[in-house]
Amino acid sequence: MEPQLSHTVTDGVATVLIDHPAKRNAMTADMWRQVPPLFEGLGADPAVRAVVLTGAGDTFCAGADISTLRESPGTAQDLAVRAEEALAAFPKPTLAAVRGYCVGGGAQLAGACDLRFADEGASFGVTPAKLGIVYPASSTRRLVSLVGPATAKYLLFSGELIGAERALRTGLVDEVLPSGELDKRVAEFTRILVSRSLLTQAAAKEFATGRTDRDAYWTEQARGSGDTAEGVAAFLERRQPRFTY
Repeated sequence: MEPQLSHTVTDGVATVLIDHPAKRNAMTADMWRQVPPLFEGLGADPAVRAVVLTGAGDTFCAGADISTLRESPGTAQDLAVRAEEALAAFPKPTLAAVRGYCVGGGAQLAGACDLRFADEGASFGVTPAKLGIVYPASSTRRLVSLVGPATAKYLLFSGELIGAERALRTGLVDEVLPSGELDKRVAEFTRILVSRSLLTQAAAKEFATGRTDRDAYWTEQARGSGDTAEGVAAFLERRQPRFTY
């Protein structure tokens, strides 16, 4: 089977699978190119309320396929940044489910997700210093926003891998699960996400990135959506809300 990104949609959750097991799910140029149109389509699909990004088999993504860097490192990096930015701009909640290696370009993709849940055996690394590559400015800023300057420098300067528990302590990961529990927890948490107001989630996602020009827009969206009235009514009636935004 050719290296690819595939996806399925079940109960409002799209699961996007990084599938290149022969090279630990390393991203080829074609795979990087698939990311922006795939997420554009999922973003426009009303049946999709959240996305889980994960890897085939026992690893998340070992980075970029090194052969693409030999051919044209500048082009390969540009493709990776475009993919990362498309994922970061996705208007609905995204969650990276990480097992095994999450390294290099894999860490870029996971870092562009809103949340990261990891198996206790997962390993994380940002490795451009091993290859003499200047890590993109936008990717560096995103890493700093997650883990702070000191840990970002540790990862970027050394290229060393860190385990899931250290990733949790530094803020790179949001939850660490015992072996065999990751899929169950991700399914449980995404059910929670899908049950909540997408209006709240979409506005919070923009505000959390620092946007300051959309306050009036989201106020107007809230006024016209009916989600607030439904949420209050459901609370008072002790039932699950049926949000429509």
